[in-house]
Amino acid sequence: MTAASSTTSEPALPRAQNVDVLLLLEGTFPYVAGGVSSWVNQIIRGFPELRFGAIFIGSRPEDYGPMRYALPDNLVHLETTYLYEPATHHGVRPVKVQADTDAMASVGALHDMLHADIQNPGCGRLFSAMMDEAHPGGQLPQEAFLHSEAAWELIKDGHRRYSTDPSFVDYFWTVRIMHAPFWRLRDIAQRCPTAQIYHSVSTGYAGILGVLLKHRNPRPFILSEHGIYVKERKIDLYQAQWIKDNRSVFENDPSQVSYYRQLWIRFFEHLGYLTYQASNHIVALYEANRQRQLLDGAPAERTSNIPNGVDIARFAPLRSQRSATVPPVLCLIGRVVPIKDIKTFIRAMRIVVTRMPQAQAWIAGPEDEDPDYAIECRDLVERLGLQDSVRFLGFQKLTELLPQVGLVVLSSISEALPLVILEGYAAGVPTVSTDVGSCRQLVYGLPGDDAAIGPSGRVVRIADPDALAEASLELLSNQDAWEQASRAAIRRVEAYYAQHMMFDRYRELYDHGLAWQA
Repeated sequence: MTAASSTTSEPALPRAQNVDVLLLLEGTFPYVAGGVSSWVNQIIRGFPELRFGAIFIGSRPEDYGPMRYALPDNLVHLETTYLYEPATHHGVRPVKVQADTDAMASVGALHDMLHADIQNPGCGRLFSAMMDEAHPGGQLPQEAFLHSEAAWELIKDGHRRYSTDPSFVDYFWTVRIMHAPFWRLRDIAQRCPTAQIYHSVSTGYAGILGVLLKHRNPRPFILSEHGIYVKERKIDLYQAQWIKDNRSVFENDPSQVSYYRQLWIRFFEHLGYLTYQASNHIVALYEANRQRQLLDGAPAERTSNIPNGVDIARFAPLRSQRSATVPPVLCLIGRVVPIKDIKTFIRAMRIVVTRMPQAQAWIAGPEDEDPDYAIECRDLVERLGLQDSVRFLGFQKLTELLPQVGLVVLSSISEALPLVILEGYAAGVPTVSTDVGSCRQLVYGLPGDDAAIGPSGRVVRIADPDALAEASLELLSNQDAWEQASRAAIRRVEAYYAQHMMFDRYRELYDHGLAWQA
């Protein structure tokens, strides 16, 4: 989570005509800090002999601040694109255009496929063929989709056949918003540097860019999923307030997901399936996620597990810097966003300080990704009277932070294989985590020699502040239990999660890709 200091002006972005590996990054490095961004930074720096490029895909420019990371020297190309930048033709009356009959028939056929069966191999071929024509001189320019009479009829027909929501206006705009990014992604695929390997760190829009790039220039395409993108988008969509539900009070069954929420979920499921089908190698961080990829359509023979790894040598010296007694400090290292469930951590601290008044909660991470949620968290601290016990630290250097910490705490409702737990382990700091992603594996080990090491912390239920508090107090108030967990943490990270192990596995994939002949 090492971040570059903010500056008033961004440096000029590096540019290159060709690269060895082109990374496809949606909402992550270098403008967003966190586990995936740290991993991207780690991978680029771990292969100094390779020339990397990166395409950052964001929502809108105003949703991101300055770069959070200093750019590695071997990142020779970086460009940014925003899928929902406002149009620059305000006040210009749309010109009616004539759509190609065959092209619009293909759009209709693709929509029919997607409604009928998410895992349809024909979708990928049809989608790629359509994107070949998605340019101003082609059969399917964006203007034809936005302003032609054929597109209007297609949308009317789709609402009539598929929508269970009565609002045609909402259906119309939802369809347009969903499809608009494809033309922008197609433009990126046309102009970005040539690469020997394409490497996306998610499905979604970054994955679809990989699909288009591989279609345009058939080179190996690697997909590394940290969390399962579709699962994480589902969590976001279930919580989203902007999605309309126009059912009447008599039609609205709370047990049923509204039509537009379902539509967005299916949309991202389709993007995930198309990405899996185009990928040569599909990497999960741990076995449970690989099994989820298989359920979502990933071909089994292309999947593998490569867990995260940390630089043991960087963190090992921190072990001797800690005081002789356990620091009564619980530290949550991560973004202040709902998926991290910071509020459960704060509520747990109300219980902790009642029994251990000297305890401190540190929240080390950015607050600018969801400012409203950050304000809610600060308000909760005040309502619970925890102003003297809970501190919001913002970005911190982990090498300075970890020697002062007794526990690394994760209260998340979704994780993959959190780097912060492994970094804490390397420094000898145990963890208390919710039972998400691979956290149970990290704490208790896989069956066999790993489990024999013993627990390196505790795992509790999601959204249970009482359990989080009790587990934390158990370790902080018992020196022997804490030291046993600390020893297990060190042994586990050194045996299974050292950085060189991860690099060795990715070196095999990169070497194979660089040697690949069409």
